[in-house]
Amino acid sequence: MGVESYLPCRLQPVTSLERSVLQRDHYDTICVIDGSGADLARASPSLGSLFAEQRSFDGAFESELSCFRCSDLDCRIVYSPVGELSDFDDVRRFAEAAQAALGRAIKAGAKQPLLVLPNSVGRFGDAALVALLGALHKLYVPLQLREDVPEKSHRFRSLGVYHPDAGQVKGLLRTVETLENGRFVARDIGGGDPERMAPPRVAEYVLQAFANGPIKATVIEDPHVFEREYPLFQAVNRAAGTVKRHQGRIIFLEYKPPNTARKTVVLVGKGVTYDTGGADIKAGGIMAGMSRDKCGAAAVAGFMKVVEQQQPADVHVIGVLCMVRNSVGEECYVSDEMITSRAGVRIRVGNTDAEGRMAMADALCQMKERVVNERLPDPHLFTIATLTGHAVLAVGSNAIVMDNGPAREAGHGLRLQQEAEKIGDPFEVSILRKEDFDFHKGKCYGEDVLQANNLPSSRTPRGHQGPAAFLMLATGLDQCGLKSAYPIKYSHLDIAGSAGDVPDTPTGSPILALARTHL
Repeated sequence: MGVESYLPCRLQPVTSLERSVLQRDHYDTICVIDGSGADLARASPSLGSLFAEQRSFDGAFESELSCFRCSDLDCRIVYSPVGELSDFDDVRRFAEAAQAALGRAIKAGAKQPLLVLPNSVGRFGDAALVALLGALHKLYVPLQLREDVPEKSHRFRSLGVYHPDAGQVKGLLRTVETLENGRFVARDIGGGDPERMAPPRVAEYVLQAFANGPIKATVIEDPHVFEREYPLFQAVNRAAGTVKRHQGRIIFLEYKPPNTARKTVVLVGKGVTYDTGGADIKAGGIMAGMSRDKCGAAAVAGFMKVVEQQQPADVHVIGVLCMVRNSVGEECYVSDEMITSRAGVRIRVGNTDAEGRMAMADALCQMKERVVNERLPDPHLFTIATLTGHAVLAVGSNAIVMDNGPAREAGHGLRLQQEAEKIGDPFEVSILRKEDFDFHKGKCYGEDVLQANNLPSSRTPRGHQGPAAFLMLATGLDQCGLKSAYPIKYSHLDIAGSAGDVPDTPTGSPILALARTHL
């Protein structure tokens, strides 16, 4: 079966930088990333001599973005140097250079650009891949602009792609298109405003996005089912549920491989389409940007789009999008409520602005039940969420991975970090400790677990690790450790810093890292 493609433009391989080729295909701008004199001279003697001339004329040529004309090729040249890289730089420098080049080409009036990719050498073996992904990130046009103003739906209809090694181009473009399809879907969902991507409309988008491929999509919308099977989710959904267009949805996406599965990957994503904070309302102007609180679920959808494109032969993948709006009103849940989770754990609410862990917990518990009951092979459960401000304070714009005992024993966090580094989707590794579980143990007689304290995570010691402990306690995953009868690998990914905040384009993190590690 064919699957729909989601790309900001068509990628057109170019095998030569000769003037006749450029004029035939109407390329008016050549964007060069990390130009090497030898490579350019081989590709085009005109470019090689021009770059040598520019270097001798401009002392900042290898450190500053520049735009100039090439008379021999009758087009403009945009040069975006990577510069000298230190021990602490990483492959993202190539993505940044490509984004800068395309941005300058747009300002210069380019209509048909051609991107000259760098050679992949040394520790930056994926420089060309990352540079092209960076260019496509720059060319993404938001969903609502595409819908409202169709004539602005593309920055460019196509992008020429030249690589010094012509033999790499076909495979490179295939890989980029597979990954970019996923990031495109994640950006659409994550970047949509609170109405365009309210839970029912996310469900509509997802059903359409996966209508023609091997991914099976199922949507739950009945509040009675939520009350019975997902009580923590329904607590968050209560206030929003009074408004039809804001009512919650839990969306399941499943891919079953053609061969016997050797492993199972299960992703549960936080999809809070707007976070007012609920009764613990976000005051003082900090509510702006809370439409991005659904980027965890958006990443799950994007990862499933990569799975759809790649169709791995022996990996069983399940994605769950927990789409809910944390509204404030007479029906909203409040601190001090006692709610029993799907796992039978009595939970006292401490802060309604800690809604993400509530939205995901019961679906995570259901997935735990499924891998145990069906004995799914080599399961690994994940939660993915823009969960804490503490994560941003701790690691800035990087994502964080926290493994339980079985996942840590398997070396998962370090492997994810290593693979993520290669493709420019960086992770930091945090360790869960006993303090995190002690923090969330029930404090009052009759309660098993405290959902949260009364302070923002940014003012709470170990503020990004605690929620992972809560999710384990609320779902019974704390009973699935190394010494249990059925150990289950579980990792919590906090992407609050890496998902991309307003006004920046959503990044699609951690799709690249997860695809590289698990597919």
